[in-house]
Amino acid sequence: MVSYFKKGAQTQMAILRDLLEEITYNCIKGSVDTEITELVYDSRKITKGCLFVCIKGANFDGHEFAADVVEKGAAALVVSEETRVDGDVTVIRTEDTRYALAYLSAAFFGHPAKKLKVIGITGTKGKTTTTYLIKSILEKTGRRVGLVGTIEVIIGEKHIHANNTTPESYLLQQYFKEMADAGLDTVVMEVSSQGLKLHRTQGFLFDIGIFTNLEPDHIGPNEHESFEEYRECKSLLFRQCKIGIVNVDDVHCSSIIKNHTCELETFGLSKKADLRAEDLELVKGGGHIGVRFVAKGLMDFPVEVATPGRFSVYNALAAIAVCRHFQVEPDQIRQALLEAKVKGRIEMVKVSDAFTLMIDYAHNAMSLQSLLSTLKEYEPNRLICLFGCGGNRSKMRRYEMGEVSGKLADLTIITSDNPRFEEPQAIIDDIKEGIGKTTGKYVEICDRKEAIAYAIDIGEPGDIIVLAGKGHEDYQEIKRVKYPMDERDLIRDILEERGRTDVGR
Repeated sequence: MVSYFKKGAQTQMAILRDLLEEITYNCIKGSVDTEITELVYDSRKITKGCLFVCIKGANFDGHEFAADVVEKGAAALVVSEETRVDGDVTVIRTEDTRYALAYLSAAFFGHPAKKLKVIGITGTKGKTTTTYLIKSILEKTGRRVGLVGTIEVIIGEKHIHANNTTPESYLLQQYFKEMADAGLDTVVMEVSSQGLKLHRTQGFLFDIGIFTNLEPDHIGPNEHESFEEYRECKSLLFRQCKIGIVNVDDVHCSSIIKNHTCELETFGLSKKADLRAEDLELVKGGGHIGVRFVAKGLMDFPVEVATPGRFSVYNALAAIAVCRHFQVEPDQIRQALLEAKVKGRIEMVKVSDAFTLMIDYAHNAMSLQSLLSTLKEYEPNRLICLFGCGGNRSKMRRYEMGEVSGKLADLTIITSDNPRFEEPQAIIDDIKEGIGKTTGKYVEICDRKEAIAYAIDIGEPGDIIVLAGKGHEDYQEIKRVKYPMDERDLIRDILEERGRTDVGR
């Protein structure tokens, strides 16, 4: 393949035969010696001389645009069903065009993953936190680490807002190439069940794959038909990696590693784990809470993390298990784990030495229950939960989150989240219906800044205050418009309005 680059834009030249090298196919029209100038899977982005891959999506089918893309100048098509087109165009037929797109993309960008150590993390919870922990630890050793995840893509100093947890294969390979070109040597990424199901992570082999945990989630239209399918998709990672590191305590672990093709290691709290945590101790004071433990087995040293609960221990163990393969010294791991901070994931915001305030992305009943149950273990004076629910989404989520907070929190502050096209008060009323099934106390303050100010103003020594639902989001969506709203900025403004500039940063 011949590649060249123009200033400000990339132009890639390739011979179709080279791109198809790792794909089983039939050439049903034209020649595989066709020269290709670009790889495209969106019919709106056709360029002259491109290869167009006909992808079937939930709401579209690229095959329906075959004649149109040829007319616009596509030099070749990749299809998975009979497609008749006129003109001087090459047509390649393969069984699965999404699978093919991943391999075509890897070849088109020159197999950039081969120049990187690629770490993939799958599971229902913990993916985001664990990716940042690993990145933080490895960077302490001098490695240059990129990140692909739910919140963002990080390439050196460049931060790109993420639309999908795991990007489409073409975009993922493009990111890999940018990372390799920028001199990065490692990438840690979240691997979603949808990403695995839709073959976005084909075309390369992960050096290390991690499994955190599994709970029913993402089941419904356009996602997974059943929990069994969801679980099966998660397990695919362990047929696409060299080393698999799995949470042996999870009840679904044996199903996840069934038919694995990688070397396996385990982590957990149980004695059978290759890397385990012992002597857990809750830590609280000075406006912060966390947990201490001793790592045993494959490594042996004391650890402290500045986030609470058992799930923080599991996240830390996963990060330690990965970094062991990079020969990271225990002191470097300990320092990085203590300093690591993930935006919107149990993120402590210092507003007082007397009580603890945190921001977390918990935006459904399952995640909120896990978070609040964990925080109750710290025996706070009061557990205060502030949250709202998104508009144009299932009302059941509102009822369930209201009921969870009513049962577990000493006080719930109901406020607005992303109302979208609904009236905020209508959403609040639905949440109140859920709380009504409990004896929990609540107040309703529709304006989120006013609600946060109220929570801070009523804080008492020993309280834990949770701002749930927004997490890393820095906007509020109202009638299709996203207005800037970052809870960290709101907290800072509230404190400044009260003449306090020493905290909240």
